[in-house]
Amino acid sequence: MTEFVGGNRITLLENGVEYFPALAAEFDHAQREIHLETYIYEDDVTGRTIAAALARAAQRGVDTYVMLDGFGSKGLDSELTEGLRAAGVRILVYRPKISPWTLRLARLRRMHRKVAVIDARVAFVGGINIIDDMDTPNHTPPRYDYAVRIDGPLVARIHPVVKRLWALVAATQFKSAWPRLRDLGPFTVPRGGQRAAFVVRDNVAHRRDIEQAYLEAISHAREEILIANAYFFPGHTFRRALMDAAARGVRVILLLQGRVEYVLLHYASRALYGAFLDAGIEIHEYHKSFMHAKVAVIDRHWATVGSSNIDPFSLLLAREANVVIQDDGFAGQLRDSLLAAMTGGAAQVRLENWAAQPLAVRALTWTSYGLARFLTGVFAYGRAREFT
Repeated sequence: MTEFVGGNRITLLENGVEYFPALAAEFDHAQREIHLETYIYEDDVTGRTIAAALARAAQRGVDTYVMLDGFGSKGLDSELTEGLRAAGVRILVYRPKISPWTLRLARLRRMHRKVAVIDARVAFVGGINIIDDMDTPNHTPPRYDYAVRIDGPLVARIHPVVKRLWALVAATQFKSAWPRLRDLGPFTVPRGGQRAAFVVRDNVAHRRDIEQAYLEAISHAREEILIANAYFFPGHTFRRALMDAAARGVRVILLLQGRVEYVLLHYASRALYGAFLDAGIEIHEYHKSFMHAKVAVIDRHWATVGSSNIDPFSLLLAREANVVIQDDGFAGQLRDSLLAAMTGGAAQVRLENWAAQPLAVRALTWTSYGLARFLTGVFAYGRAREFT
C-alpha cells in the first residue's frame, strides 16, 4: 500500500529548460547540505553549469555529495570530477566495475535514480539526467522529460533514503574516513495542500513498490489511464491489468517512444502492440524528439513522475525513484502537457495499419521479442518469469 503524506507543494517541471535552472538556483541557496543522485552526468554545457553551482556551494562550506552511476556516467571526463573534488564536492560512483566481459548479475544492478535534496528542505525527483537538453543528435530538441520540485513533509521521507544509499556505497568502497552525514530534519512544516508519496525500487525490501503503485491505481481506474513511458516492455501482470481496465470501459492511452534508440528493446516492445490494440488500448508513438519521460495520469487525480521505466531493467534490476501525487490540479496539468505532446509530436498507431506491416518488420519484431525474453530470463532473477 502506497503511503501518502499531506501538506506538500509539488511543482511540475517540463524538460531541462525548467528543471536545470530550478536545480542550480537551489544549489546556490543551499546553506548546509546537498545530495545529488544521477544516472548520467555529461561534461557538456548543462553538466558544467550544474558542476559550477555544486562547486560554489562546497566552497562556501555546504556539505555537497554527488552519486553517479558507474555505467550511465562512464564517459564523464575526469577533469570535471577532479575539479569538483578540488572544490570540496564529495563524489561516489555506484558500482564502478562495468567490464563487458563480466556476466555477473551485479553488473546490471544500476543506480538509475535522479534525485536531489537540498538542506532536507526541498527535493527534486524525476527522469531528467544531467545532460544538455538541446544536444539531441538526429532529433528535434529539446529532450522530452519531466521532474518535480517538492516542498513540504514528503522531503522528510526522501532525505533519509539518499543518506542511507550514500552511507551504504561509502561503506562498501571503504570510505569510512569521510565525514558522517548530518541529521538535518525532519522538516515537516506544511507547504501546500497536495498528498504525495515517495516510492523507490531496490533489490532488497522494495523490489515491487513502484510497480505495485501503478497496479493499485490501474485496478481502481474508472475513466482514463494515460501512461507516457520511454521504454515500455511490461510483464504479464501489468499487461493484463491494462487490458482488464480497457475491458471495463476505461480509456487506456499509451504514449511511447517512436524513434529507435535501442534496437532490441524498441522492436521487442512493439511485439506487444497487437494484443494491446486488439484490447482497445490506444498507442501513440512520439516522433518529434527524443522521449525520455516516465510519467502517468489516472482518472485526472492520480499521477506519477519519476525515473522508472516499465521494463525489466527498471522493474527487476535498477534502483529507481518515483513520486506519486493525488491531486486534481497537478494531475490535470500533467495530463494537459501530455495531450499537447501527443497532438504536436506523436502519431497514433492504428490496428489496420499494424496488421499490414511488411513481413521483414514482423520478423524483426518477433525475433527481438524472443531475444529480449531470453536475456531477461538469463540476467534477471526472482520475478524473471513474469517477463518470459
